Amino acid sequence: MPDEQALVALADELGQQIPGVIATSYAHGKARLTVEPDRTAETLLALRERGFRFLASVHGLDYYPQEPRLSVQYELLDMDALDRITVTTRVTVDAPNVASVTPDWPTANHQEREVYDMFGIVFDGHPDLRRILMPDDYEGHPQRRDFPIGGEPVIFTHNENDVPGWIK
Repeated sequence: MPDEQALVALADELGQQIPGVIATSYAHGKARLTVEPDRTAETLLALRERGFRFLASVHGLDYYPQEPRLSVQYELLDMDALDRITVTTRVTVDAPNVASVTPDWPTANHQEREVYDMFGIVFDGHPDLRRILMPDDYEGHPQRRDFPIGGEPVIFTHNENDVPGWIK
């Protein structure tokens, strides 16, 4: 069972030790560190040394209309203590760059590519940063909150003559 006090103490301790930790908090059974984008990899490695050796997931978020608007969240697990911690960083749409953690955390490879594809966050130093879900020539990032809603008509054999000419 996660120890709330231990996680709060760990988050606060790391907040004091690592330059660039902006805020610490505890909610819903896990601690959260908010860090500057250029300190993300360093923070994750410090947590690895503390037992959080499993990078469970990398998520993108869009806080439109707030700035900085885009966010990357890293979920780490300590499998021995059954604890988890979230590391969050935020970037602007104009400079959506975060250092890739793939060299230290190979499991982040495809997850960073998905965040890049869906949100447009660029992971500097990623070994193969390209679209993973959308076609290579697709324009835009579908998970951003300002992305146009409505979708694209799908052409089937029963409606191929009814589809507007601009699609063909």
